[in-house]
Amino acid sequence: MSSKIISTKNNLQIVHEDNHIIVINKRVGDIVQGDKTGDKPLSDVVKEYLKEKYNKPGEVFLGVIHRLDRPTTGIVVFAKTSKALTRLNESFKNRDTKKTYWAVVKNNPPKTKDILVHFLKRNPKNNTSKAHVKEVPESKNASLEYTVFKKLDHYFGLEILLHTGRHHQIRAQLTAIGCPIKGDLKYGFDRSNPDGGIHLHARKLEIMHPVTKENLVFVAPTPNEVIWNALENKN
Repeated sequence: MSSKIISTKNNLQIVHEDNHIIVINKRVGDIVQGDKTGDKPLSDVVKEYLKEKYNKPGEVFLGVIHRLDRPTTGIVVFAKTSKALTRLNESFKNRDTKKTYWAVVKNNPPKTKDILVHFLKRNPKNNTSKAHVKEVPESKNASLEYTVFKKLDHYFGLEILLHTGRHHQIRAQLTAIGCPIKGDLKYGFDRSNPDGGIHLHARKLEIMHPVTKENLVFVAPTPNEVIWNALENKN
């Protein structure tokens, strides 16, 4: 296992910050919000950063709006004010946001570009979701659009536009077409990545600012790693 860097208040990868929001490029292994592991979540790290930067007394307000899976990297937005939290919750719920991901797979997808529609059923016992072609009990419809934008020697770079935001959606849907994400043992890839992460990155997020109403586009650099670098450099 290679040593991985966990985010701290001193090394946060800040993409954007203003009075109402802060946008972070999440590292592999960061959990966005506290869970049963008891590990310190990214939300607490950001609070520590804000407390120190602005010399704030008492508890710092920070609202969690959306999450990324622990082994995934990329853009996470937090609200610094209650007004921003309420409005961003609404815009994410109404899917007024545009989320673009990058994924690396070993198998060539059936088509260079396609829209995938499945019905995802979550299994809480092993924390996975299975993509079904037809509706099954307790399943939710899931849709995404992918484009193969880069062919490397042994891998393919996919750009993915999410239409819905289901549990492990990209991971489950790509596995359903025979293209598990590099490093994703949980969804059928044959070996893990040294850092325990997977090659799935929340690359770009487009939102309307909750207060100024300005249209904002955030782009998160990929991790400094050979395959990600190949995608970045040749893009």
